[in-house]
Formats: sequence, structure tokens, C-alpha cells
Amino acid sequence: MKLPEPRHDGQVSLEKSLFERRSVRSYSGKPLTLLEVSQLLWAAQGITSPEGLRTAPSAGALYPLELYAVVGNIEGLPAGVYRYIPDSHQLVRKMDGDRRKALAGAALGQTSVLDGALSFVFTAVYERTTGKYGERGTRYVHMEVGHAAQNLCLQAVALGLGAVTVGAFSDAEVSQLLDLSREELPLYIIPVGRR
Repeated sequence: MKLPEPRHDGQVSLEKSLFERRSVRSYSGKPLTLLEVSQLLWAAQGITSPEGLRTAPSAGALYPLELYAVVGNIEGLPAGVYRYIPDSHQLVRKMDGDRRKALAGAALGQTSVLDGALSFVFTAVYERTTGKYGERGTRYVHMEVGHAAQNLCLQAVALGLGAVTVGAFSDAEVSQLLDLSREELPLYIIPVGRR
């Protein structure tokens, strides 16, 4: 599914987003729009140059991260699990149906994962980076997911949405839910919802 074009001229300053960023775990239950989802995906991993550079820095521009959306309550986007393709700014459906309850279970019952309109799940294929940088590449991957997650959270603030970062989850359960290969590991879950 091709996504709406992201905006590059928001109305909220970076300073205001930084000042107002908080972990938001409770949401109104109202749906998000496809445009908001598009903007959040772009902020996290979007392409910003003809050479394919992205919104978040990556050691050697190797881009080990993958980004999934576990969708439950988005206008114009059926519930399901989607993978973001930065090069074409589109979502590819991996599976149908609302999987938020299963993801919340994998996240040790955290209700924000169940109650958010969707949750973003960052994963990494470490070999993309460690193949060049060896063991040190593991550290670079962890830095990169932090950059991308902060971008997503600041964009959520700018859109008037709530988000929280979740690091407590069962790797095996999240991997099974997303049908990840052995080379791809889950790193972060970020539920987002309307306040």
C-alpha cells in the first residue's frame, strides 16, 4: 500500500516537541489517520536524499533496522501486521487481523500495547552492520534504533499523539508473531495512540 506523502514543514518546532515529549500510556481509543501513520513511519526510517539516506543516522549507511506496524485502529488501513518499505514509502501486509492483544501478551501484558491505535516494532538484521564492523557493529545497531525511536516519538508529539517506548517483551513471542527469520531480532515496541 502506497502511503500519503510525508510533510517536511510541520507546524510544531523541534524545541516544542523536545519540551513536551513524555511517555504516554493511555489513549482515547479514537483512530489515527493514514496520513499520521505515514508521517510517523517517515520520521522513523524515511528516505531523505536521492542516495537513499534516511531520517536516522546509520553506521556506514548499512541500515540494519526493519520497521513493522501492528495495526488495529487506523482509518483506511485494515487491521494487520505490515512491514514498512522506506525506498518506496509503502506498507506491505504480512498478515491480516488485529494482533494487538497478542503483541501486548508478548510485552508482558502492557496495556499501552493493547490500547494504542497501532504499535511500531523495530527489528534488526545485525549481520548488515556486524559484517562490516565486527562485534562493534552490535553497538552501532543499538545506537541506530535509539535514534529512529526518538525520531518517531518526537514526530508523535508534533502530531499531538501519545507514544511510549517498550523494551520489556519476550523476544521469542514477538519474533513468532511477526514471523521473523532467525537473523532478524526484535528490539523495540512503540505503541502510539490519540490522547
